[in-house]
Amino acid sequence: MHGAKIAGPKRYLDRISTLAEGTLAQPKVHSLALRLARVAQGLFDAAFASRGSHDWDLAAADLLVHEAGGALTDFTGRPLKYNGSQAFHGALIAAGQARHDALLGLVRDRKAEFA
Repeated sequence: MHGAKIAGPKRYLDRISTLAEGTLAQPKVHSLALRLARVAQGLFDAAFASRGSHDWDLAAADLLVHEAGGALTDFTGRPLKYNGSQAFHGALIAAGQARHDALLGLVRDRKAEFA
């Protein structure tokens, strides 16, 4: 994870920096869709989204990340499901597949620390 460019809420970036030394927190990107699109584009290695994001905030960016070979999932590794009874999601992580798996390993058992 050393040198990985990661974007997201400050509290997530602070916490991940203690778990994966050498990560590079990126400046705040207020638009969630743009943050995720930058992962798909390769400008960021990974991005976090705090809980509460809605389907309409995520669907297009999820497709971009997926088509670029990455994944957007919750902190347990489950892909997003759209158009369900609730249109919002928990905390999320997006990254290319190798980094995604590594980050999931760091956060999976520490979900409460990211709340």
